Amino acid sequence: MSQIKTPSSSLLLPIGRRGLLKGGAAAASSLAMPWVSRANADAPIQIGMVWAKNGPLSGQGQYLAQGGLLALQQRKNMLMGKPAEIIWLDESSPQSSAQNAAKLMGEDKVVGVVGGVISAFALAIAPVAEKMKVPFIAANGAADEITGVDCNKYTFRSQPPVHVHREMFGPYCKALGKKWYLITAAYAYGQDIKKEFTDYAKENGIEIVGADEVPLSATDYSSYILKIRAAKPDVVIGGVVGGGLTAFLKQWEQLGMRGKIPFTEISIGCTDIWGVGPKAADGLFTMTWYYTNRNNSPAEQQMAADYLATYKRPAADKAWMGWIAMKSLLDSIEAAKSTKPAAIVEALEHWSMPRGDINLHYRTFDHQMINRALVVKVKPKITDQWDYFDVLAELPKTPAEVEAVYGTQAQSACKMGPV
Repeated sequence: MSQIKTPSSSLLLPIGRRGLLKGGAAAASSLAMPWVSRANADAPIQIGMVWAKNGPLSGQGQYLAQGGLLALQQRKNMLMGKPAEIIWLDESSPQSSAQNAAKLMGEDKVVGVVGGVISAFALAIAPVAEKMKVPFIAANGAADEITGVDCNKYTFRSQPPVHVHREMFGPYCKALGKKWYLITAAYAYGQDIKKEFTDYAKENGIEIVGADEVPLSATDYSSYILKIRAAKPDVVIGGVVGGGLTAFLKQWEQLGMRGKIPFTEISIGCTDIWGVGPKAADGLFTMTWYYTNRNNSPAEQQMAADYLATYKRPAADKAWMGWIAMKSLLDSIEAAKSTKPAAIVEALEHWSMPRGDINLHYRTFDHQMINRALVVKVKPKITDQWDYFDVLAELPKTPAEVEAVYGTQAQSACKMGPV
């Protein structure tokens, strides 16, 4: 086992002896070797990742990338009996996400891409995948459009969309009170949260006493928190992400609001709360996966054990998300026995993995992965460096309810074209 230090991060990422991790255009050039030629029949099969390496989203990006690397490492960096490698490029904006995805697909000739650290980035990559006919799995984007109106045959999504989180989480928020304040990021994901929870409020006799959209780059939330305090809601519905959520909760505690008004948000990550620290951590949330959940499948338990052995810390939910997306892609390449895009797409449409009494799978008509989500609450007393949450529920409860909450093909805005 060797380690390569990525140019833009001090994080050391273990990979196999033949697994080459390229950190960007310049790094790809400097690390190029004669045996990496695509003309060489023995050249490694290349998989692309587009995850943030710098800025407020880099914490999530590193865990997502580590999960993807682990999925290949568990195969001993082999696919179809050949060496395989992952090329990881950065993303700092929708434009850079699209550009680096295009580089991976066009210049590096990857056979599939996993990425999109936020919905806006995933939505930028999706049309590139469609144009260049390369399978793409959006592992962390929750905006409805990804598998809705902006769906395409080459894009798959493993994160439940916002409306699914809303259906599972809405009753918990309603139980906290009927006066809500919304604070959401001003981009696709945040706008979806604002719309979905506003609609839910109207349908359930809930009053929206305030709503703010904040820039994705915001770091000072004090003015918004003062507005929330003045409005005196029963509950705050959040829709800020990554470092923004971390900053918000720290300032929430500093301004004396922790424990005064319940704070809630869907689809948050462990890294968001770990960055807050035990003093300021607070809230009720949905999360896709948690490492201590006793209902984790044997494969997920093995993933958590392998991650801990490799990185010397528990797997964050983002590590699982990177892992499950990459695993489904690698499994599908093996099942297809081919690196041809159409064959991989077809195999992804038939991929599944047991998880309790359901099978994780992508629906053929919109390429949305079907899965449950967790409702978690920050522990009243945090005594462990990593274990911040109590798992309150895993929803929906029955397999029939799981399928129903995602909606039917007739209800879907996705109109998918051919391969």
